[in-house]
Amino acid sequence: MAVMSTLRPAAVAGAFYPADPSALRGEVDELLDGVESFDVRFGHPKVLVVPHAGYIYSGQTAAYAYNELASARGLVKRVVLLGPVHRVAVRGLALPGADEFATPLGRIPVDAAGVRALSGLPQVVTSAPAHAMEHSLEVQLPFLQRVLGSFALLPLAVGDATPDQVAEVLERVWGGPETLIVISTDLSHYHPYEEAQRIDGDTVERISRLEAGLSHDQACGATPLNGMLALARRKGLSIRRLAACNSGDAAGGRDRVVGYSAFALDEGAAVSREEAGRTLLGLARAAIVARLEQRDPPRPAGDAWLAQPGCSFVTLTRQGQLRGCIGSLAPRLSLGADVVSNAQSAAFSDPRFKPMTAEEWATTQTEVSILSPAKPIRFADEEDLLRQVVPGEDGLILEAPGHRGTFLPQVWESLPDKRQFLAQLKLKAGLPADFRIGRCRVLRYRVIKWKQSDFPTH
Repeated sequence: MAVMSTLRPAAVAGAFYPADPSALRGEVDELLDGVESFDVRFGHPKVLVVPHAGYIYSGQTAAYAYNELASARGLVKRVVLLGPVHRVAVRGLALPGADEFATPLGRIPVDAAGVRALSGLPQVVTSAPAHAMEHSLEVQLPFLQRVLGSFALLPLAVGDATPDQVAEVLERVWGGPETLIVISTDLSHYHPYEEAQRIDGDTVERISRLEAGLSHDQACGATPLNGMLALARRKGLSIRRLAACNSGDAAGGRDRVVGYSAFALDEGAAVSREEAGRTLLGLARAAIVARLEQRDPPRPAGDAWLAQPGCSFVTLTRQGQLRGCIGSLAPRLSLGADVVSNAQSAAFSDPRFKPMTAEEWATTQTEVSILSPAKPIRFADEEDLLRQVVPGEDGLILEAPGHRGTFLPQVWESLPDKRQFLAQLKLKAGLPADFRIGRCRVLRYRVIKWKQSDFPTH
């Protein structure tokens, strides 16, 4: 006899966020696109702190946190999500007693292994009523679905508990890079705008110092937040403030506002740009040598950040002239595999050149560029677009029906004039130079790049 699974259905769809799947996808994507951060990160956060009001109020602040997960898709397999109870009181941390959570974007399985790992802890209880209408957890799920794709969820509605009890739970399910922890909390509630800024400013500073001991007047999710901060300090995590504002900055009046903030906490030492560049250049060159010697291409292994999704371009020059350039504009492979693939394509499959020979390779220089996620530019007309573009820094992608082209930021060296840059980009996309820009979609990105000459041993 088949065992029927239990489902926690969406409770606040249509109130805190759109109930229509298409509208919800569009709103979440628009919020993420609104985060104009072009940092290229190697790795992803261990912990996020995010607000939980309706998307019209705190959605943009939350997007600053979820934007940090661009490199986590396919790597994070489990999300441990803690938020405060608002409607049903509970003693301890409550599991839902459900097998799945639903949103308009689909169903998310509850992590059965995580539930078993918490069994026996006296502060962990099961309470379907505590979860039934709780928004502090639910509003996070559409963001997680859009940035991570598939994952298992371990949702805990937090009531009366001590920081040590919360920390003990988190320690039990801490895991490795496959596990992301999300703490859902707003800041102060219903103070006048200026007073809220003062209160929240102090709270944000304390969070930035990993200081536990926050009150519920400072953060409605103080209970899970304090437990996480105490554990993060013991584990030596670093913290980054991403955004802070209140509802008066987003929508509504300023007489009685609610505060919001977003933080990312990182575990372990960050990969340096020099280390990343040396590794990626080594992979690119090893891939080309392997093809020349008719061997299998190298398989990136060891460093976890090489497994994150990423976009790269590999540029080859010989005697100061272009000899091949192939890249990716959308993540399709792991970062390491993408560099290997593009290196071999640049050397042997660029339609502008004949396949690389061993003789040519001896005097060929290699450059690897890693692209940040591309963000659309909102503009009224061509003049507005040109005002926003930053020469020397922005790479641009131009899209029109049936047409697409890009220029890396390096192209500014030969096309320093904005108008000429844009006109040549239209031509590269297969469009007339005077094609009306209003019919196009334009995105921008930034790159980190390394040349072979940066590392003389290569």
